[in-house]
Amino acid sequence: MAKANRARLTVVHVMAPPSLALPGEGYVSPALYESLERSARAAAQKRLNAVLARARAAGVRAGGLLLEGVPHELIARAARKADLLVIGTHGRSGFAKLFLGSVASRLVTLAPCPVLTVRGR
Repeated sequence: MAKANRARLTVVHVMAPPSLALPGEGYVSPALYESLERSARAAAQKRLNAVLARARAAGVRAGGLLLEGVPHELIARAARKADLLVIGTHGRSGFAKLFLGSVASRLVTLAPCPVLTVRGR
């Protein structure tokens, strides 16, 4: 869509802070936490770079944002100047949707622009 409309594509990846489920007291030293956080950020940046490389190889003007926090809030904020927000959805329903929530459904109501949801494979 971006290529056909000569639009700029902004790919947003939101990562949650690392959560650790540890037995016992669950203490994690600050050094270990920072190391895990750096590792998670590096992995997320690598995935984002791969998506951007594919888009650019297809002739799309693309840029990326790597954010950390609550996905639906940060994506809605990033979409303030967007003409269209395109987001994938897992298509969950029933209990899965109730317990896991849906970033896509929250964005449909929260986004400042039209939202196109695309069901994943």
